[in-house]
Amino acid sequence: MGSVKDLEIIKTPEGDVPGIGRFHFSDRYSIFDWGEMPDLIPDKGASIALLSSFFFEKLEDTGIKTHYLGLVEDNRSKPLFELQRPSTTMEIRLLRVLRPEFREGGYDYSCYEGQRGNFLIPLEIIYRNSIPEGSSILKRLGSGEVRPEDFGLEEMPVPGEELKEPILDVSTKLEITDRYLTWEEARRIAGLSERELNEIKEVALFVNRMITDEFSRIGLKNEDGKIELGFDPERRLMLVDVLGTLDECRFTYKGIPVSKEIARIYYRNTPWYHAVEEAKEKDRMRWKELVKESPKPLPERLRALISMVYAACTNEITGREWFKDIPPVEEILREIKDVLSNRMTVA
Repeated sequence: MGSVKDLEIIKTPEGDVPGIGRFHFSDRYSIFDWGEMPDLIPDKGASIALLSSFFFEKLEDTGIKTHYLGLVEDNRSKPLFELQRPSTTMEIRLLRVLRPEFREGGYDYSCYEGQRGNFLIPLEIIYRNSIPEGSSILKRLGSGEVRPEDFGLEEMPVPGEELKEPILDVSTKLEITDRYLTWEEARRIAGLSERELNEIKEVALFVNRMITDEFSRIGLKNEDGKIELGFDPERRLMLVDVLGTLDECRFTYKGIPVSKEIARIYYRNTPWYHAVEEAKEKDRMRWKELVKESPKPLPERLRALISMVYAACTNEITGREWFKDIPPVEEILREIKDVLSNRMTVA
């Protein structure tokens, strides 16, 4: 079981033969690498499944390969236009997952040496169109871990700054806690050629443009997001996991967050969040064992509003009313802004 979705293996991938699996999207959510939070966001699972399917189908139409096979209804995989009702189950091609071993001093990625294809690339590719408040890159720049010139920036960005051109970042995918990498480190641990690394960057920028264009139609700004990829048996790139959703991306509307960043903002003013941050500074590997606090459930109204945001975005992007009686995104976000402002004032 994952923190937000479950994987059912129908056929295990072996050697050069992909398998078949099904993602079962739940209403669970996860923030700050904690795993499952204490409550559920109604309709979140179906919203994510539908929205990601929309983007997978658009990408397939452009010739970009993905692992998507369809959404499941009546135990049959179907394209979006054939669905009669929302589905929380996506059928996918499964690739092999080669897990690096943790040894004294770090992770050993030698398992990727000599591999031809049919495996998950152990990286997350992050695109950034702006530097919103709370973006991890601000913390890394502030600590000196990275420099503005590492991303082609002339000077230190400020929170809320919109970038002239998108920048790309990369982190590990299969380690206990995600770890940012240089591009050379990423190329080396995943056993990539320079050409393959450049192709990955091109795909990330293409996906970013597509998501940005679609969300701009409904007045939302695509601040940043991530993609994951694998190699098919012929070592051709394949987009995997989920993309273009309010979990994988950070969207805003006139500065108001339109993603699970809403929950992050709320929890940043809680003792639990401060305990998490302190624990991560002490031990990046076993930090969860050090956290004695537990997150409390979201306030009921805020939870309902977050649910409506997921549903409204899916309705408006796909152009179909999957979820009935949902107000427009703009109306929901005005109330969310008031709720969060009151919370900040009280805190």
